[in-house]
Amino acid sequence: MIIYDLSCDNNHKFEGWFRSVDDFKRQLEGHQIVCPQCDSDAIRRIPSAVAISSSAGNQSEAAVSSASESVSTALMPVGTQAMALYRQLVQTIIAGSEDVGHSFAEEARKIHYNEAPERAIRGHASADECDALRDESRVTQFCPFKVRTK
Repeated sequence: MIIYDLSCDNNHKFEGWFRSVDDFKRQLEGHQIVCPQCDSDAIRRIPSAVAISSSAGNQSEAAVSSASESVSTALMPVGTQAMALYRQLVQTIIAGSEDVGHSFAEEARKIHYNEAPERAIRGHASADECDALRDESRVTQFCPFKVRTK
């Protein structure tokens, strides 16, 4: 896995994970890499932060250079980068699931009892519906998160 630091033409910085250099090039040429903040596909690689071991202090410049290439680290996202990654995650979940709206409880039951094809769904359910699903399934498969009540 290769991790590249990337930037769009609006200078939004983000990370991209690729199987290989060829995979990165293919996706870049096919305009498949887009900025998670503005959806721009004008993407370029930018220099990555590099961690150099403190024991490398007395090594020659060439040795430090080769050591730093193998000890590269990715920075943790902060602020707008973290928010952009969160938005990208949400968009991925939305794209990979079916919105069943207020029929969530009904569809979840159909899937659970093999009356409907198994698939990722999202939608709305009341606290009472979530409690009933939880009791019915005896596992936290349905509504695994605490439901907010107003």
